[in-house]
Amino acid sequence: MNSATWGFRPPRVRATVATAVSTAGIGLIIASSLWAATRSASPAFVRVDVALAVASVAVVPLIMFRPVTGGVLASLLMALSPVATPAAGFAVLFTAQHRPFRRAAAVALVSIASAAVQGMWRPVRGLPYGWWLLLMAAALGAVLGWGTWARARHALFEALHDRARRAEQEQERRVTEARAAERNRIAREMHDVLAHRLSLLAAAAGAMEYRPDAPPERLSAAAGVIRASARQALSELREVVAVLRSDDPDARADEPPGQGLADVSRLVGEARAAGQSVEVDDSLAPPLEIPPMTGRTAYRIVQEALTNARKHADGQPVTLALSGAPGSGLTIAVRNPARSDAVDGGDAGSGLIGLAERAALAGGRVTHHVDDDSVFHLDGWLPWPA
Repeated sequence: MNSATWGFRPPRVRATVATAVSTAGIGLIIASSLWAATRSASPAFVRVDVALAVASVAVVPLIMFRPVTGGVLASLLMALSPVATPAAGFAVLFTAQHRPFRRAAAVALVSIASAAVQGMWRPVRGLPYGWWLLLMAAALGAVLGWGTWARARHALFEALHDRARRAEQEQERRVTEARAAERNRIAREMHDVLAHRLSLLAAAAGAMEYRPDAPPERLSAAAGVIRASARQALSELREVVAVLRSDDPDARADEPPGQGLADVSRLVGEARAAGQSVEVDDSLAPPLEIPPMTGRTAYRIVQEALTNARKHADGQPVTLALSGAPGSGLTIAVRNPARSDAVDGGDAGSGLIGLAERAALAGGRVTHHVDDDSVFHLDGWLPWPA
């Protein structure tokens, strides 16, 4: 079904076509009515038929605005003279096209009754009354069916057009949501990769800036941390961009490789090398057969916790506790003293919001708050199937 179908034509084209058809139909009614009037048997009937023909033509505009009322009037005129038959037929057709079937059927029945009256006092020569009434009823029934079919067809096209429009809007909404989800994914990955590395760079650079009198080996170690962190940041950034650019949906759904629960010790080592005091309480017994998604999410939680500690509680000790077992889940608890302007539980930063979303996608949860002793608590739980 293409756009050239009536139901899918632009409103201006449909209005032009409807006007042309209506004009041609009215012209046909006028011509047939006047022709029938001039075919009357006697001069008296000619004058009466001409007057009734003019009256039936005058009723046509009323039919277009008030189909039922105009159709009844045209039918009454048809009972007086056959010259009103075209107008009555037009009324049945127009009513069937623009009004419910019951009203159109009522107009058609009135027209058939008028035809029966007309045939009684102005019979057709050479045609029995019964056959003539049957033919008139069949003709008006056919006109009623044609108009009803046209109305149903127009309604079908309108429904299809509306369905196509809604499908188009739904597709646009899905595309918009997909783009927003992709932007959020990119932003989350960039934040996870860059925030951690840049915080390490800032910590090491701050140590060099505030302790220029430190022993050369300490300065060299800080410079090494800066160089290693910058190189690692570039490497992880390339991995993120490669995954996001991939055309493979399965690859795009995965996190960059090499980031799991086993890499937490490397995170802690990097933080300690940058001068951060991190105490680890790891009660997990190796080997750790943990689902990859759970491991990656745990890695991100620890990474964000250490990054937040460096940003909001620089120089304060951090305690990291890992516990759990298959079947009971993996628990991550991070504690560090919070400054007075630290992020509170009711005002989460974008990183913590991203952590909550990431944990929810993995089937877990992340909560955080500052207790009465000004200690920041970040607690995470992730599913660990048996």
